Amino acid sequence: MFKNILYNIHMETKFLTPRTVFLGGSGNVKRIGIGGNEPVSIQTMWKAGISDICENDGKLKELLKQINTLKSLGCDILRFAVPDKKSAESLVKIQSCTDMPLVADIHFDYRLALECLKGNVAAVRINPGNIGTRERVEQVVEACREKGAAIRIGVNTGSLPKELSEKVEKNEISRAEALAETAAREAAVFEELKFDQYVVSMKASSVLETIEANEAFAKKYDAPLHIGVTEAGPLITGIVKSTMTFTHLLNEGIGSTIRVSLSSSPENEVIAGREILHETGKRKGGVTIISCPRCGREGFDVHGFVQRWQNELLSMNKNITVAVMGCVVNGPGEGKHADLGIAGAGGKAIIFKKGKIVRTVNDADADNAFREELDSF
Repeated sequence: MFKNILYNIHMETKFLTPRTVFLGGSGNVKRIGIGGNEPVSIQTMWKAGISDICENDGKLKELLKQINTLKSLGCDILRFAVPDKKSAESLVKIQSCTDMPLVADIHFDYRLALECLKGNVAAVRINPGNIGTRERVEQVVEACREKGAAIRIGVNTGSLPKELSEKVEKNEISRAEALAETAAREAAVFEELKFDQYVVSMKASSVLETIEANEAFAKKYDAPLHIGVTEAGPLITGIVKSTMTFTHLLNEGIGSTIRVSLSSSPENEVIAGREILHETGKRKGGVTIISCPRCGREGFDVHGFVQRWQNELLSMNKNITVAVMGCVVNGPGEGKHADLGIAGAGGKAIIFKKGKIVRTVNDADADNAFREELDSF
C-alpha cells in the first residue's frame, strides 16, 4: 500500500489549484503570497520563549540577528509560540523590528490572537474548534480582516474532534481521513464568515498519513496547504520523513509552503527545506554545495571546512556550485563541473575552477585563498 501511494501515481487524479493568500504588507512587513502562482515558501519556528523580550533589549538584538541569518539562508516566514500576554506583546515588538512575516501560534485563548493583531503580525495560527465560542472566532476573523492578516488552520493527530478520534480507534475511518475532515470543518467556519485569507495544515508524524490527508483535502478544496511532518524526529530521521513527504506532494502540485520539523536548530530546518525545494525544482538559484563524505585517503578536512563555510555560502546571492573534496582522487576530477572547488593532500590545499587548478596553498592559508577566489564571482 505504501509503495503504491508513493510511487504509482494515477495520472487521472486531479487536485485543485490553490487560491492565493497574502501574509504581511502592513507597516514594514514584507508581503508574501502563498498559493496560486506564488513560489513555495519556507517556514520554521522559533525554539525558545519570548516573554521577556520587551524587557531585554540585548535579547531582542540577538534574536533579530538570528532572524536575519534565517532570512539569508532562505527562510520566508517565522512562527512563534504565544502562550501568554507577555509573549504576545513581545511578538508585536519583534514584528515592528523586522520585515520578515511573523506568525503567532495560538492555542485556546483567543485574546492572545487579538493582542498580537494590535501590531502588524502577519498571521495567526489557530484552530477554531479549540478557542471557544463562535463569537470568539468571529472576533479573531474580524481583527484579521481589519489588519490584513492571514490565519493558518493547524490540525494534527492530537487535535481531532472526539467523535472522529473514536471512529479512528474503531477503524471506521483512517487517521488521514479524520485529519482532512477536521480541516474541512475548521475551514467551513471561515467560509461562512466570508473570510478566505487562510492556509490549512494537516500534519501527522507518519509520512503515509500526512500524504493521504493532504491529497484528500486537495481534491475538494482550494485553500493553500502548509505541509510538514509533525514531530518528525532528530536531524536525520526528520529530514528523511520530510523529504519523502514533500517530494511526493510537491510533485503532485500539492503544497504552497513547507516546514521541515526537526529536533534541531531553525537553521537546519531552513537549509533542509531549501535543499528539498531545490532538488524538486521548486526553488532555483543560490549556492549549491557538493562535498565528499571523507575516507581513509583524506588529505583535507572536508567536514571542518563545510561546517565553517556552509551558512555563509548558502546566504550568498550567487548562482554557483562549490565543491569541497577530501583528496586528489575526487578533487578536480569528480568536482570538475563545480564553478569553484577546494581539495587537499600532503599539507597543501588546491583550489580549482571548472576542474582546472588555479592555486596551491598551505592548509593554513586555505580559507583566505578560498575567500579571495570566491569574491571573484
